[in-house]
Amino acid sequence: MYPTLIEIGGVTITSFGLMMFLSFLSAAWILSLQLQRRGLNPEFAWDVLAWVAVGGILGAKLYYLGLHWEDLVADPVGQLTSRAGLVWYGGLIGGILAYYWQVKRRGLPMGPAFDATAPALMLAYAVGRLGCFLVGDDYGLPTESWVGIAFPQGAPPSTAGYLRSIGAEVPAGIPDSAILRVHPTQLYEVGAALILFAVIWKVSARKLRPGQLFGLYLGLYGLERFLVEFVRAKSDRVLLGLSTSQLASVLLIGAAVYIWQRKGGAPAAPIAGGAQTSGTASAARAGARQ
Repeated sequence: MYPTLIEIGGVTITSFGLMMFLSFLSAAWILSLQLQRRGLNPEFAWDVLAWVAVGGILGAKLYYLGLHWEDLVADPVGQLTSRAGLVWYGGLIGGILAYYWQVKRRGLPMGPAFDATAPALMLAYAVGRLGCFLVGDDYGLPTESWVGIAFPQGAPPSTAGYLRSIGAEVPAGIPDSAILRVHPTQLYEVGAALILFAVIWKVSARKLRPGQLFGLYLGLYGLERFLVEFVRAKSDRVLLGLSTSQLASVLLIGAAVYIWQRKGGAPAAPIAGGAQTSGTASAARAGARQ
C-alpha cells in the first residue's frame, strides 16, 4: 500500500487522489474517441471534463453524507472539509447530471452522447478502484485464502476489531488489534471492470438503438457491483442482508432492462473515425463548440 505519495509545501498528494485524477483523464480520452466514432466533436469530452469532475466529486460527497448523517450532525465542519468519504454511486449520479446538463445545453443528441460515455465510465471505475487498493480502502471480508491481503495501514486498517464492528465473523480468540487478511475486493473490481470495458468497447461497434450502449453499461456495472458486495466489508446491510450499494445496483439493472426493451430510434452504426458525412454530425460539432 502507498497511501501517501509525496508531500510538497504542506500539501499531501495521495495515491487515491492521483488515481482519481487519472480516472477522469482516461475517461475523457475514451469519451473523445467514442464521440468521434459517432460523428460528434471529440473536443466536447475535454470541454465537459471539469463540469463532470465537479459534479462527480460533489455527488460522491453528498451521497456519503446522506448515508452517514449522524457523523455530519456530530461534526459538520470536519465531515464537510475532509477529503475522505466519497461514494462511487453518488459520483456516478453527480457526474451524469453534470454531463446531461452540458449535453442538453449544447443541443447534442442525447442517446449517442450518453452511449459514448459507456466504455469511458467503466475504464474510469477500474482506475479509481486501483486508487482504493493503494490507499487501503473498500476491502473485503476476512479470508484465509491465498488471495487474502492484509491492510495494516489501511483506511481503516484491517484489524479484527474493525471487522467485528461492521458485523464480520471473526473468531472470538483473535484480539481486536490483530491485522487480518481480507478479500482484495478492489482488485476484483479492477479486473472485472477492465474485462467489461473490453466487452463494451467491442459492442460499441455494433448497430444499436441510441441509448442501448449506455444501458448495457448500467446493467453490467450493476451486476458486477451486486456480486462483489457479498464479500465486501460493509456495515450498511439494510434489507434482506443486502447493502445500499446492492439495492442501487438492482435499480441500475432495472434501468438497463427498461432501456433495452423500450422502443426508440432505428439502430445506427457508429461513424468510424468521426467522418463528417451528414449535416446532423456537422450541426452537433458546431453545438459542442458553443
